Amino acid sequence: MQITLTWQTIITASAFLGAVVAIATYFSKIVRWVDRQKKQDEDIKNLRKHHEEDMAIIKEENTLLVFGILACLKGLREQGCNGPVTETIDKIEKYLNQKAHK
Repeated sequence: MQITLTWQTIITASAFLGAVVAIATYFSKIVRWVDRQKKQDEDIKNLRKHHEEDMAIIKEENTLLVFGILACLKGLREQGCNGPVTETIDKIEKYLNQKAHK
């Protein structure tokens, strides 16, 4: 068998090789895109986990702050401060009571 090398053969081989390279490049880009999407999904999952942990810590700190403020206000009321102090104590206690029952 003898292969003759003509311009038509070279052009056909180049076109075939170009098509193979184009398809391989396209497939490679798709694989990289899918891998990137999977990594983003994993990153989002980790961020949500850390966000939930941070929110739990913040809620705990806010609870401690509210109880501290309530204690300070009760101390002021014991020293004779009245009016807005008593109103605020009532509002905070009402708020805490409502949150406890939800």
